Amino acid sequence: MKKHVCIIYTGGTIGMMPTDDGYAPNPSAFPELLDKIHDISLPDFPSYEVICLSRLLDSSDITFREWNEIGRVIRDRYEDFDGFVVLHGTDTMAYSASAMSFMLEGLDKAVVFTGSQIPLCRMRSDGTDNLVTSMLVAASGEVREVCLYFGGQLMRGNRVTKISADDLEAFSSPNYPRLAEIGTAIVYRKKFLSQGSSDKFRLFELNEAPIAVIKMFPGFQPRLLESVLAGGARGVVLEAFGAGNIPNGKELEPVLLAARERGTVIVVTSQCGKGNVSLGAYAASSYLTRTGAVSGHDMTTEAAVTKLYYLFTKYSDTETIKALMESDLAGEISLDYK
Repeated sequence: MKKHVCIIYTGGTIGMMPTDDGYAPNPSAFPELLDKIHDISLPDFPSYEVICLSRLLDSSDITFREWNEIGRVIRDRYEDFDGFVVLHGTDTMAYSASAMSFMLEGLDKAVVFTGSQIPLCRMRSDGTDNLVTSMLVAASGEVREVCLYFGGQLMRGNRVTKISADDLEAFSSPNYPRLAEIGTAIVYRKKFLSQGSSDKFRLFELNEAPIAVIKMFPGFQPRLLESVLAGGARGVVLEAFGAGNIPNGKELEPVLLAARERGTVIVVTSQCGKGNVSLGAYAASSYLTRTGAVSGHDMTTEAAVTKLYYLFTKYSDTETIKALMESDLAGEISLDYK
């Protein structure tokens, strides 16, 4: 029986057309762009249906509202399709893929994020392979999680970060292996794939939450963090040096202790693409555990931010949220680091 794939078009470079003001998404022209892709017309290729979001956006404008809208499309059509492909701009694709990995509870089908660096309407567009391969992955029945396919790599959605604005291999998964070897054949690496879920599928929609991301740098002044906390941030992701080191510990400790009293969740991730945050491994991070800060382990910043949105929406108890931030909920943390 022919497989059926739902393509959710959110905007982004892949479906853009030239205008007087530069490239912009064009929902009416997008089906014609698909019709010109030879592989899609082959008899063995999955059938498909295209759903456009109510507003097609440059991905820099994507928020939790669009995540909820993408989730509703998947929820409402979950039983009608074998898999889903989400066409998305590259700038925030890793955030959206991470968010979906938490929001789509009980997921037992593939949701594949992809896009392109060159629009489909231009020569040499990488969008052709990205779209065709993503549709084959979505229809395969081998993948039962949110993933991202780009530039010949199939990766877990909440393990991905964008590494290049120009290269066709625009994304990397520094702390988790690729989910498949993509060559003349698609060979799935089953030991790295999620086994899916036996729970009933449901969408958990997100609410807005005041979250900040602060990157450490030499000479960082604790008063900068203090001003963010005074502005009402409920959660803060601190991108630390190395394994979790943050400067000016004596000055920063009282600021973090005050944050703990307010119920603010402080999550420490690493600026290094590869590796694990281990609070207390060095003296420069030992005080963080005393202040109630939690380790993001080997999570990407994108996963940490979207996980905070998810947990703040789902729970009100700060200690529960902190404990779950250090727990693996959707494959976003390596078990070896737990």
